[in-house]
Amino acid sequence: MKAPAIPANESDRLLSLHDSGLLESNNHQPYDRITRLAKRIFNVSLARINLIDERSLVALSVEGAAASVVPRSHSLCGHTLLNNAPLVVPDTRNDTRFADNPLVAGQSKVRFYAGYPLRLPDGSIAGTLCLLDESPREFNPGDMTALSDLAALAEDEFAAACAATTDELTGLFNRRGFNQFAAFALSGARRRAEPLTLAWMDLDRFRQINDRYGHAEGDVALKAMTELMRASFREADLLVRYGGDEFAVLFADTDEQGAWIAMQYLNEQVAEYNQRGLHPWSLTFSWGVCEFDHQQNDLKRWLQIAHDKILAMKQQYGVGG
Repeated sequence: MKAPAIPANESDRLLSLHDSGLLESNNHQPYDRITRLAKRIFNVSLARINLIDERSLVALSVEGAAASVVPRSHSLCGHTLLNNAPLVVPDTRNDTRFADNPLVAGQSKVRFYAGYPLRLPDGSIAGTLCLLDESPREFNPGDMTALSDLAALAEDEFAAACAATTDELTGLFNRRGFNQFAAFALSGARRRAEPLTLAWMDLDRFRQINDRYGHAEGDVALKAMTELMRASFREADLLVRYGGDEFAVLFADTDEQGAWIAMQYLNEQVAEYNQRGLHPWSLTFSWGVCEFDHQQNDLKRWLQIAHDKILAMKQQYGVGG
């Protein structure tokens, strides 16, 4: 088996993918329509819309029986990403790259593959629209045109998602919304010579909630944290779900000591919530606060300092993800 190589622009591609917010998207319905249509048009066993992150293929939609996450090293779509162009394999067993791939030689028995790269608005490839079947088959120019049209629909959905500034699940600002607002807030704070402090939060053991109780319970935990944040902070504070289990609060006209007091209050509210015993899991979080240095910092450096403080807290208390 030939594992797909890593593209030369991988770091920039991954940055665009994470900034898009698609990896945290809970709105799969538009993509489900496309994969249902693809499966019907091409009469294949499986149609997928995948995102390709550092280690895995993460499915935005799967029409047909298949795992939602596939190791990138085993993926056929990784080769589509590398080629930067559509890839058609009429018979995987006759292709030396795939003949002994677990998806081909194992239980999945993939014999036919067609993949089309899906791009973000900035041109970076986020993933693929792919077709898989248990029987070899040919793919003619008309088929490729139809696949290209479906890929364009998926990219339209990507563009709409990338334009959004709020998180679908929690209603908080998302990464894009935060970046836009933070730049504006920094400019205003500089003009008025006011302090501006960032609090960065990371839910502890969130992956264990998902693994043990399911992703629906993970969503409940994220929503619970959101409501506790709303109840604990001022209306003027900017609340953000930055991605996955990461949250942030931008405290306007607040120094680091004031933000620290506010975060201690949130910590108390979370402890009271856990004492109510509403769920089989408990909410805990690591956090760090960092006041913006108008003389030395930029936005990127500011975020990094706050994130480093979270890592230090996790290491101090031996907390995992």
